[in-house]
This record gives sequence, C-alpha cells and structure tokens, in this order.
Amino acid sequence: MSYTRYERARIIGARSLQIGMGAPTFVDTGETDEPRDIAEREMSEGKLPITVK
Repeated sequence: MSYTRYERARIIGARSLQIGMGAPTFVDTGETDEPRDIAEREMSEGKLPITVK
C-alpha cells in the first residue's frame, strides 16, 4: 500500500513512541538504534504492527 508523506510520518511517529516506551520490535536492532530508525525499518520491511483504515 502506498501512503502519503503525512500518513507515513504519522505512522512512523506513533510506532516510534511505542518502541520508545518499551514495545517489542519486529526487526533485528542494534544497541544504538533510535526508535524512529527501528520504526522506519519495520515499515520498509513490511513488519509494522499497525493497521490503517
């Protein structure tokens, strides 16, 4: 599915907040990865646990 840049920003922001608060991640992460980087990687790999209606 193709998202607008606003939808993409909102989704990544929401997921980054979840990750920052301790939610499990669905991609391999390093110790220095920022929540935003992890959320972007989840989105690019299609492993994002967020549904958009």
